[in-house]
Amino acid sequence: MRLIIAEKPSLARAIAEALPGRSSKRDGYIDAGDTRVTWCIGHLLEQAPPDDYDERFKRWSLDHLPIIPAQWKLKPRSQARGQLKTIREQLKLADEVIHAGDPDREGQLLVQEVLEHMRWRGPVKRLLISDMNRPAVTRALDKLDDNQRWQPLYEAALARQRADWLYGMNLTRAWTLTGRQAGHDGVLSVGRVQTPLLGLVVRRDEEIEAFEPRAFFPLWIEAGVATGSFKAWWHAPSSPWLQRLATKGTQLPLDDKGRLLDSRPAERLARHLATLKTPGDGHVESVEASDKSQPAPLPYSLSALQVDAARRYRLPAQKVLDTCQALYERHQLITYPRSDCRYLPREHHAGMANLMISACSGDEELERFSGGADFSLRSRAFNDAKVSAHHALAPTGREPDYARLSRDEANLYRMITRNVLAQFYPAYRYREVKVELRFAKEPFRASGRSVIDEGWKVLFQRAAQASDDKTPPPLPALQEGEPACVLDCGIEEKETRPPEPFNDASLIQAMMNIARYVEDDAVRRTLRDVDGLGTEATRAGMLETLINRGYLVRDGQAMRSTRIGRALIHALPDAVSRPERTALWEQRLSMIHEQGDPAAPFLSELVDDLRALLADSSASRLSAALASVGGATPRKNSGARKGNGARRKSGTSRRSKTGTSKTSTSKTGTSKEAGSGSTRRSSGTRKPAGSRRKSPSQ
Repeated sequence: MRLIIAEKPSLARAIAEALPGRSSKRDGYIDAGDTRVTWCIGHLLEQAPPDDYDERFKRWSLDHLPIIPAQWKLKPRSQARGQLKTIREQLKLADEVIHAGDPDREGQLLVQEVLEHMRWRGPVKRLLISDMNRPAVTRALDKLDDNQRWQPLYEAALARQRADWLYGMNLTRAWTLTGRQAGHDGVLSVGRVQTPLLGLVVRRDEEIEAFEPRAFFPLWIEAGVATGSFKAWWHAPSSPWLQRLATKGTQLPLDDKGRLLDSRPAERLARHLATLKTPGDGHVESVEASDKSQPAPLPYSLSALQVDAARRYRLPAQKVLDTCQALYERHQLITYPRSDCRYLPREHHAGMANLMISACSGDEELERFSGGADFSLRSRAFNDAKVSAHHALAPTGREPDYARLSRDEANLYRMITRNVLAQFYPAYRYREVKVELRFAKEPFRASGRSVIDEGWKVLFQRAAQASDDKTPPPLPALQEGEPACVLDCGIEEKETRPPEPFNDASLIQAMMNIARYVEDDAVRRTLRDVDGLGTEATRAGMLETLINRGYLVRDGQAMRSTRIGRALIHALPDAVSRPERTALWEQRLSMIHEQGDPAAPFLSELVDDLRALLADSSASRLSAALASVGGATPRKNSGARKGNGARRKSGTSRRSKTGTSKTSTSKTGTSKEAGSGSTRRSSGTRKPAGSRRKSPSQ
């Protein structure tokens, strides 16, 4: 008998339906002749708690740390015992096992850890499914791989699981006990992903609060030429007049971005410009025109979709993940959603015409766009070299029944389908013109853009309008050396602004591009090749975890740090709250997976690192931070549960004001442990005179 073990019941049903012959549902499995299909329900096993290794670890004590298992143990989750028994019984009858976990690191671990736990030593094949439509599942069943090929991915997943346990459990106990000494009565959770993510928000919030706005004064002219007029701006950094003043020892009133911080030079120049009304009082110094093209945006990865959906529909990242999971499992309208890839296999190109026409049916706008597509085009998205375990999110080709879709499901389905459909439209082409003018020997600059071919942009016109597209308008026809005059001029008073607070979109984007937040140049260069902070499957859940634990709150669309969140970041060793460590972890795990590096040195180095971090815990530093920091107020229903061994009063547990209750379940089944310098208009224009739930440690 051949036994297929799927990651979840919905996948098991899809596999059974694709098998030849009739199948019948049994208790915990599906019988399909000489093949049986059973399933996991997320992780059926979890890392054993410290007291399973030694009873004395039930009481939390700094003297016990670090706790390092000599022999790692897994234990069944309480709600999974029945399904584990079913799998054990079926394994006794099996001649061969087919591993049908999701095509990612966690999916590889989820099924294989069950086989290892039950000491299965027979042959194992690997079934990779990213599309639950029957034809796609049938094709996957015909392309089984040897599971041994995926052993390095399992080793990487296992190393990640153990490293998370070591890091999170030891540091959470250490800082909870340190917090108790500092007067904080609650769990202080520390993890390799959640803590650097919290650090990003805390540092951004404090940068905003410490920001001191400064006024600056852009000077503009309305330049008149033979073919019309346009607006140009004084380029003060290259001003000959200001440079002459600088050579005489006068400090230039410019900031590091070239903005004029003193209105007096602009006012003086504007008074003179107001007199240059005659053609020839100025001239066009240079005209630089170039034709450019922009390819269609790539199909979505999960994180890219979460960023766009947060901007367009204000959907939290976790809501996007949950909705995509429903589109994949329940409606079978999209391919595997937890993908970090934005490319498609080349072999998919051949069948795209029929697939996309079917996928676009039922929606008037998508039907119109599919009618205008050229399915002979092969965009950069079809690239086998960029596709690994899974490809970009794409429609499956099943005709959608919009009556059965929620509003969010329909919106996200349209977004995913539109980005794939855009691959069959030509590039957006435009002409960009940059102009420099001279008036009173002073430089003025303008730019404009004119569309040559809208190309794929026609699919996104409504979205562009909603986002207040700031494309510069086209300029009139210009020639170098032609005379110009000043029709009008003025000075705008603006004010420097602090960076925007983080929100769902910008936090997901920050996690995707974590190298931007690394100060060390060498580390930043290394991290450009790393996937980022967290994974596609964990990023959304991590935001919710920090909210549920009382470290972050949603303030409208913004994410704000709370007092306890800030105090924790201030009290922790700096290395724990910075992204370098966790991103470098991901690099090491990638080397285990892709190059076959052994996991033991990685874990050994982690233990050495842990010892140094534990020695740096400081109750006085935490006490001082709690007394000095500000922060947002967490929701009333948030509060951290006490750790095992935390103090109790009057025989009852007491919630602290700052922690959180348990979080929702997800894939793993274990408890979870944007730029600055923008501007705003102030008082307007002045005229011159006369013018899958992850482990606790993440």
